[in-house]
Amino acid sequence: MKKWMMIGTVLVLVIGGSLWLFMKDNAKPVVAKTMTTTVEKGDLEVQISGSGSVAAINSEDLTSSVTDEVDEVLVKKNELVEKGDELITFSNGSDPITAPFDGTVTTLDVEEGDRVSSSEVVAHVTDYKKLKTTISVDELDVPSVKKGQTVEIKASAFEDETFTGQVTSVAKEGTYENGVSSFDVTIKIDKPGDIKIGMSTEVSIVTNSVKDVLYVPIEAVQMDGEEKYVNIQQSGATEGAASTKSAVETGISNDRYIEITSGLEEGQNVSLPITINESATGSGGEGIRGGQGGEFRMQSGSGMPSGGMSSGGGMPSGKGGQ
Repeated sequence: MKKWMMIGTVLVLVIGGSLWLFMKDNAKPVVAKTMTTTVEKGDLEVQISGSGSVAAINSEDLTSSVTDEVDEVLVKKNELVEKGDELITFSNGSDPITAPFDGTVTTLDVEEGDRVSSSEVVAHVTDYKKLKTTISVDELDVPSVKKGQTVEIKASAFEDETFTGQVTSVAKEGTYENGVSSFDVTIKIDKPGDIKIGMSTEVSIVTNSVKDVLYVPIEAVQMDGEEKYVNIQQSGATEGAASTKSAVETGISNDRYIEITSGLEEGQNVSLPITINESATGSGGEGIRGGQGGEFRMQSGSGMPSGGMSSGGGMPSGKGGQ
């Protein structure tokens, strides 16, 4: 028995050693590549985005102000009415119920001869031509939202169309949930077209914008105490060449790019605090290591993970925003 155990142990050692030597001989060298980007020039926007649904600006239950018998019902369900039109009159000459705004009679709950009580709902009118959408905005972003700001709106039912609108109100009280407060922002849709009540929307509010400015990905800007800087790579430098640290001043930023107001020129190459470890042949999986020491795994050809200095979205346009 002991003899067989010794033979088994020897075989394990021989096979294990052979496998180690094989893997060592066939291992491919690892090359560390620093990722770089170019200083671009164009327009930069900061946006706040949110989703909501479409509702009517004017939609109202009509109630009787008296207890009385209905004399005449002057409209039918689904009939268009104008503000001030008489809809229902009463037998004893009480003030008639009139349309509070232009719209459509969507419900009608009484007939001639019915007796109604004070405050009883007798009809409903909805204006389908004036529509709004309401989104929820994080408490950190809501100070940037102002009444009158222009808004871009996408409706899920009309993927190829972009609608415009204006912020009409920002809630004075927020809703607290999961440790975060959010505030309702209401937007009037300028020309709703075929948009219908209940459709879902995606809204983008431009809270800041600049034109014809220099910008880089936000990952390129690093901090040294109170100083902001980037690492400049000389054009045509060989792989692994040393970079030059350059102090910069910045302007607005969104979740992808940051404006450079001084310290850089268009076309300069700057390094990102990210390195790629890959085989010398460049094939197979790659490991990306960020400046904070965390490693992300990705397959060759996939996109680089991005970070952010601002919660706002927005893509640059112009020369660098293609």
